[in-house]
Amino acid sequence: MLPTAKIGPYTLPNPLIVAPMAGVTDRPFRQLCRRMGAGLAVSEMVIADSKLWHTRKSQTRLNHQGEPEPRSVQIAGGDPDMLADAARQNAAFGAQIIDINMGCPAKKVCNKAAGSALMKDEKLVRAILEAVASAVDIPVTLKMRTGWDQDNRNAPVIARMAEDAGIQAIAVHGRTRADKYNGDAEYDTIAEVKASVGIPVFANGDITTPEKARRVLEYTGADGLLIGRGAQGRPWIFREILHYLTTGKHLPEPPLDEVEQILSEHLAELHAFYGEKMGVRIARKHVGWYLQSHDQSKQFRKRFNAIDDALEQKDSIEQYFSGLRNGEVFAA
Repeated sequence: MLPTAKIGPYTLPNPLIVAPMAGVTDRPFRQLCRRMGAGLAVSEMVIADSKLWHTRKSQTRLNHQGEPEPRSVQIAGGDPDMLADAARQNAAFGAQIIDINMGCPAKKVCNKAAGSALMKDEKLVRAILEAVASAVDIPVTLKMRTGWDQDNRNAPVIARMAEDAGIQAIAVHGRTRADKYNGDAEYDTIAEVKASVGIPVFANGDITTPEKARRVLEYTGADGLLIGRGAQGRPWIFREILHYLTTGKHLPEPPLDEVEQILSEHLAELHAFYGEKMGVRIARKHVGWYLQSHDQSKQFRKRFNAIDDALEQKDSIEQYFSGLRNGEVFAA
């Protein structure tokens, strides 16, 4: 049975959320994952300093045109007033949920006292949570890690702080900041967070199969799941997990024709969203993820990554799948 996932006034269609990932969860990917069954998709993090929003990167990250509701926008920074202002401006742009990033372990984010580095300074964390929650009249959520290293798993303390500040929901990645993405995610701390607060808690980290999704939900008691890297190149993972949680049975793998259709449509959306030059570059990593299980020698991907024309990328994918259907092996 599926848990009911709520964030403030919003009851999500289901408890599976696309985790925010810088450079991945752009508007085309968010919309694709929603079509594939996700109940919500959180934007890539937007830097809190609005003076930097004129850049191409920020402009694409602030674009939510045509997205289904509720629209959740993640903001990142280390200054309470700046984060509060970013929350207000994003709400004015149409955000319906503001998510605060205290989960990103990237050095360029942590070196600026943002992301998961904030968890080391609980006084600053409290100031940020209170400033952002009081700045807007829409739900504010928090994404964090279990702590800043394995000897300092302070997520339960920050979770209680967040609830007191008026935060409406919390997502916890089952690694510390020091872990980065190494080792296996642990879920004991997430279960502890869930037991320590009354607001919804979402579990995140290494959720790559329907069975793992069910185990994590049962073990942590979480209200839902955030799925990040497990959806890269497999956006249909959301419908697979939903089907399994609802029926206890597995959906068959998507047929080759459907994989081609999903990938081709995603490619076209990237080209349209970013323009040809940027779209061609950004498409390369997505194609790499889609084809991991097919192109194990990586020979096709090497050739694909040398293409700098949108139409040629499209034709190349058509030829690749035609070759797969004909049993061709792609060699150098």
